[in-house]
Amino acid sequence: MFDTIRNHKKYLMGFLLILIIPSFVLFGIEGYTRFNESGEPVASVDGQEITKAEWDQAHQVESQRLREAMPTLDAKLLESDEARYATLERLVRDRVLATAAQKLNLFTSDQRLASELQQNEAIAALRKPDGSLDVEAYRALVARQGMTPEMFEARVRADLSQRQVAQNILGSGFAPVGLATVSLNAFFERREVQIARFNAADFAARVKPTDAEIETFYNANGPLFQAPEQADIEYLVLDAASLQASLALNEADVRAYYDQNAGRLAGAEERRARHILLTVPAGAAAADKEAVRAKAAALLEQLRKSPETFADVAKAQSQDPGSAANGGDLDFFARGAMVKPFEDVAFSLSKGGISDLVETEFGFHIIQLTDIKTPPQKSFESMRPEIEAELKQQQAQKQFAEAAETFSNLVYEQADSLQPAADRLKLDIRTAQGVQRQPQGAPGVLANERLLAALFAPDAIDKKRNTEAIETGSNQLVAARVVKHSPARTRPLDEVRETVRARLVAQRSAELAREEGEKQLQAWKSGGAATGLSAAQTLSRENTQGLAQPVLTAALSADPKSLPAWVGVPLGDAGYAVVKVEKVLPREARPPQALTQEVQQYSQWWAGAESLAYYETLKTRFKARILVNEPKPAVPVAASR
Repeated sequence: MFDTIRNHKKYLMGFLLILIIPSFVLFGIEGYTRFNESGEPVASVDGQEITKAEWDQAHQVESQRLREAMPTLDAKLLESDEARYATLERLVRDRVLATAAQKLNLFTSDQRLASELQQNEAIAALRKPDGSLDVEAYRALVARQGMTPEMFEARVRADLSQRQVAQNILGSGFAPVGLATVSLNAFFERREVQIARFNAADFAARVKPTDAEIETFYNANGPLFQAPEQADIEYLVLDAASLQASLALNEADVRAYYDQNAGRLAGAEERRARHILLTVPAGAAAADKEAVRAKAAALLEQLRKSPETFADVAKAQSQDPGSAANGGDLDFFARGAMVKPFEDVAFSLSKGGISDLVETEFGFHIIQLTDIKTPPQKSFESMRPEIEAELKQQQAQKQFAEAAETFSNLVYEQADSLQPAADRLKLDIRTAQGVQRQPQGAPGVLANERLLAALFAPDAIDKKRNTEAIETGSNQLVAARVVKHSPARTRPLDEVRETVRARLVAQRSAELAREEGEKQLQAWKSGGAATGLSAAQTLSRENTQGLAQPVLTAALSADPKSLPAWVGVPLGDAGYAVVKVEKVLPREARPPQALTQEVQQYSQWWAGAESLAYYETLKTRFKARILVNEPKPAVPVAASR
């Protein structure tokens, strides 16, 4: 059972991450489908097709998002078939969750939507000095994704509704302590092993390829020795960050912003309250509801006479399982944390005050305000750096929105040169040599997939025309043009002979190491003298002894029923290893606090596994199908011998 979770951990963690983090908040499914509603179908959910055009666009957006979030990420990983297939799986998942939310009537309230939008950093940066939203800048922000504000807000509302589909399962999953302990002890058991290594490098001297063999290997593996397609380019970058760096602020504006926003900048006011809840079941008859109201009114009358008994009455009468045992105490909370009727009353009470009856979707509440926490107002000078940064960001966002249309029009209308756009907007034309279709760790905007695709499109290569203005990041547009293009070519053997020879020697050496290791393994299994093994060492998943993952996995996966157990481990180009498992040892004793944390983690894994199972059920229910084959792991190129 625990192995099931462990073996699928990467899928589980990816599923959890995607459910918790709205990856497509600024794009959404509509952002993908608006480009091309037709085309070759690659998947279907509930009878609705997902086209290849949607898939391509989704992968472009997701790749760009990951590059912005992780600038050091190897761009080659994003271009692999596996990465593209993962994007398709996410697209199918989003469609499944959207369908489930619709079928289950899961909706998002206006209050929840407003709270989510307030937390969006890109939108928060558009606020004016008086704290109000710059509506035009907001429209421009979402327009760059091909949406109106109404479309964008509908997309966010849909995302929030989708998150509700699996949220209850994630929040309610648990595993008994006994089950968790048994599974964890098995997972972290120790093993005493000896290891023999057969390193490929030790066999290299025995490999002496002839010129004919080198040529045969070269001819059989031409793609390994190919010079990639390259281009020398010019490009322009328009971004809010550069605009922000050049801005100078008016002192009066900075002071006015402080005066108007000092309270907000200091932080949100929080309130602490107790409450008594008498629940009303959904669909209750009017008479039953009135009976609950009458009981709540009687309790309210009692509390007005003896407010000091509120905590005791809450313990005895409240039907809120989360707070009743604590005398109804809800601790401190800010606006947006409670349902609106409750929040409105709580933030209108004076300290110590008791409310009238408050009706919400849960039933009838009586609220007592016990404390108010108001953040201290900071001085103007202490807030100046933060205010200046925020004002510069807002002004840069506005300038960028105003310049973006001009930039886009100029690079399109005067497609033979970037100079007109550079002159009009006072931008520097940058250059780069040897830019490749695959980014391969290229810096900054030159790693952007959409930009590279446009640069290597036939129109840009053959006619040397500008690319369109391409959004390569938040508030960043780039246009580029090819100055010189060099197509891909297979380098001649004389140019790469030493590289070919080194590859052939490495492959042959690894084969010899594997053959010798397998031969020795059979001899030891047959009772031969076990010479050449390392000293015994104890390893586990907690203490790997620095072993390579394949060796560790083999040692921990060996059948413990018949000891000693012998296992051979192919190590690819590194060679081969033989592992002898001598003993299976229990896990070392753990401090109580560490055990508690591990049980909690196990429960989270278990809840995640249940969520994954629920998602698989939804896929079956809505007939989700992927119509393209999942990519297979790459197979090493064979050498001719």
